[in-house]
Amino acid sequence: MTQISLKSICKSYGALDVLKNVDLSIKSGEFVAFVGPSGSGKSTLLRLVCGLEDITEGSIEFDGKNVAALSPSERGVAMVFQSYALYPHMTVYENMAFALRQIGRSRTEIRLRVVDVAETLEIGHLLDRKPRQLSGGQRQRVAIGRAIVRDPKVFLFDEPLSNLDAALRAQTRLEIASLNARMRETSMIYVTHDQVEAMTLADRICLLHDGRIMQVGSPRAIYDTPESVFVASFIGSPRINLMRGPWAEMHGCQTLGVRPEHIYRDEDQPAWKGKVKYIEDLGAEQYIHVEIDDRTNLVVRRQEELAIQIGQEIGLYADPGKLHRFDAQDQRLD
Repeated sequence: MTQISLKSICKSYGALDVLKNVDLSIKSGEFVAFVGPSGSGKSTLLRLVCGLEDITEGSIEFDGKNVAALSPSERGVAMVFQSYALYPHMTVYENMAFALRQIGRSRTEIRLRVVDVAETLEIGHLLDRKPRQLSGGQRQRVAIGRAIVRDPKVFLFDEPLSNLDAALRAQTRLEIASLNARMRETSMIYVTHDQVEAMTLADRICLLHDGRIMQVGSPRAIYDTPESVFVASFIGSPRINLMRGPWAEMHGCQTLGVRPEHIYRDEDQPAWKGKVKYIEDLGAEQYIHVEIDDRTNLVVRRQEELAIQIGQEIGLYADPGKLHRFDAQDQRLD
């Protein structure tokens, strides 16, 4: 089991500061997702942990030992890339066995380990095939298997599902969750821009923006108590409703947020009245877009079908305990 400590990490490329004084501790066996928009620094931070990039300032410690000067192989890490990075001329078996051969494991030990991992990932029947003969999902499982056979101390994923279609992403996400359950002694870091992956897989989420950590916490904590407007806006689909001006001022804040599922129809004592502009019917739920003034639209998320039509004026109400208040600096007030 390996505890990871990132202390005052800075990374610059010339005059460009990509990471700015990042501090983070990851417990042994913990699954942490690095989440953020493109350019936030999440992949760069992962590459620093792996050893594929050198830090500009700060230290990276595994169990209290500074590993900044060590190579990836010396750190005991294994990384799964977005592009799979399989050797096209090798079979699945050869791809998975390659790292073990490099460190001098016996042929018998290699075969036992590769076959065991392949069966676990349900790719045992693919061991004689080349990568070009595999689907995207199968290639990703081979890439994961190649990392597992090394029995790493730290498992790193760099947007591993981004090249898969929606159905395969869902399936592979379940496989990664199952893998995590079986490898509870291995610390895992998972980089993604997909909040669904982060919310469903991670023990904790580390949300980055512009090279800084904006918030770290459990998926539920970040969703329920976002510390800033940025965090509130980034986590949640559909996005949180944000209101300014008089709507916020009556609640003593600069920006008022309320998530779509916490808004209800109320014709008796509505907090807002507005005209239905658009209805997205997804079968299991509806997203109702309501214009309450010239500058403010609210999205209402309901699982039950509401008997309303586009152009109809309706009243809306929000649970007072579910409102989010932010100050002029976009920070949480309570």
